[in-house]
Amino acid sequence: MGLRDQDQQCGAESALPLVRLNHVSFSCASLEASVDFYRRVLGFELVRRPASLNFRGAWMHKYDMGIHLLQRNSDCGVPPVRLPATIDPKGNHISFQCSDMALMKARLRDMNLELVTTRVWDGETTVEQLFFHDPDGNMIEICNCENLPVVPLAAAASPCLAKEPAGQCR
Repeated sequence: MGLRDQDQQCGAESALPLVRLNHVSFSCASLEASVDFYRRVLGFELVRRPASLNFRGAWMHKYDMGIHLLQRNSDCGVPPVRLPATIDPKGNHISFQCSDMALMKARLRDMNLELVTTRVWDGETTVEQLFFHDPDGNMIEICNCENLPVVPLAAAASPCLAKEPAGQCR
């Protein structure tokens, strides 16, 4: 079996017409609190939603990407979301590239946001990361990750190809 056949079995496709991340979507306990947070903390601006969306929500846009906020329905029998007790940098999160980490750290601290700072390094290159939660417990990272070069691994070195039988990719 050739590498191309193995790539296809592991879900890899070549030349997909994807361009960039368009938006992330979060359900909110309070639409107003979440809109205020993303506007005040991260500078997002409200934009018009399509008229066909007949539920409470808000679309926000900045930095060539969107955040779609959806009001959680409190009477649908779904238990309320429990906020995480701690900030775990290894948890699910969205990440924003930042050009001035010192300014962003000072801004977040001035807003009295609880945050965790970490550093990642590879040789002489260091990346600073700031992690914090939005009002619904969604984790956000601010980083200068562009300091680390993106170095593709050879297809033969892929953990999926080297370790997992076909169809077993995670």
